[in-house]
Amino acid sequence: MTSIQKHFLLGGERKIHRLGYGAMRLSGQPGNFGRYPRWEEGKALVERATELGINFFDSARAYGPEWTDKLLGEALAHNPREVVIATKGGVDKLASDRIVTDGRPETLRQHVDSALQNLKLDRIELFQLHRVDPDVDIEESIGALEEARQAGKLRFIGLSNVDQSALDRALAVAPIASVQNRYNSAERNQDALVDYTAEKGIAFIPYGPLGAHPMKPGARLPARESLAWLLRRSPNIVVIPGTTSVAHLEENASAWELV
Repeated sequence: MTSIQKHFLLGGERKIHRLGYGAMRLSGQPGNFGRYPRWEEGKALVERATELGINFFDSARAYGPEWTDKLLGEALAHNPREVVIATKGGVDKLASDRIVTDGRPETLRQHVDSALQNLKLDRIELFQLHRVDPDVDIEESIGALEEARQAGKLRFIGLSNVDQSALDRALAVAPIASVQNRYNSAERNQDALVDYTAEKGIAFIPYGPLGAHPMKPGARLPARESLAWLLRRSPNIVVIPGTTSVAHLEENASAWELV
């Protein structure tokens, strides 16, 4: 094991393991739509993840929609281990092939309240704007999330699918703890943003870390080697590979052996 840190301080204060779990696949298929059909197996997989030391779980309202949040809520509500569940709002899924972006403040307030109920939490540790609504100024969207943060409904605000300009505009409104964009060893157009977020102490959470299509199962890149590359790439990267297989989960967790 090298001196590379296994943890990151989210928001400068909340310790999370740099190898987390992306729960998107714990929803129906095709298209991540509907209730996960092997519900109890999904909960057992989440429990196994915590046993492996994973304490950061990534979800979103659009996964299911809402079903993945509900599964994590059931699986982790009484888990003795302290975990951080990150979810996202501002995007909804009306069918397997129909996604709607809505960043209006009133919508985001409703998404926060629904997430609290689905996750069985009094406060969401990290709530990310899933996508910038082209019809709503990002300042308005982040302003609504900052109101929710001030009200104690969430602890940290994050962004997903953004560029540096959007990040800077959001930072002018509220503290931003994370950026979640697609990034892996074969798709490196986010290199500059990874470095920029590192300078600011913001977590960079790559989705598609193994090059998988977001709506289809299967990975294009070798798991352990690709995850190890990301962990070496920058100390602010928190990797969230997703799987529905315990064997794959354990293989992913072993990526630290190559760091």
